[in-house]
Amino acid sequence: QVQLAESGGGLVQAGGSLRLSCAASGRPASSYHMGWFRQAPGKEREFIAAISWSGGVTNYADSVKGRFTISRDNAKNTVYLQMSSLKPEDTAVYCCAASSSANYYYGRQGLYAYWGQGTQVTVSS
Repeated sequence: QVQLAESGGGLVQAGGSLRLSCAASGRPASSYHMGWFRQAPGKEREFIAAISWSGGVTNYADSVKGRFTISRDNAKNTVYLQMSSLKPEDTAVYCCAASSSANYYYGRQGLYAYWGQGTQVTVSS
């Protein structure tokens, strides 16, 4: 199995940028498709972005399309989420997750077997 650890969260002003990282250990990250999810206070966890094991296919939630970019460096066992034009409503705990399912693309959380602990992102207005 794989262990996941997120980093890069913090406090940023609206309109700013952050890059989150998700480091994989145990099995190689290239063994999995990967996704980013977030959970805001009082809300359910939601899908943000997904990337295939090779990095060749990506998918985004409409709420972040054009502002966030998911990428991966399998040589470093790391997946990234570059976030730009941040809004206060982007405030949440962001988690990465790993999936072996061919249907990872749609961001169904039940298809992601391994999860990190999350990193807090706070966007001030």
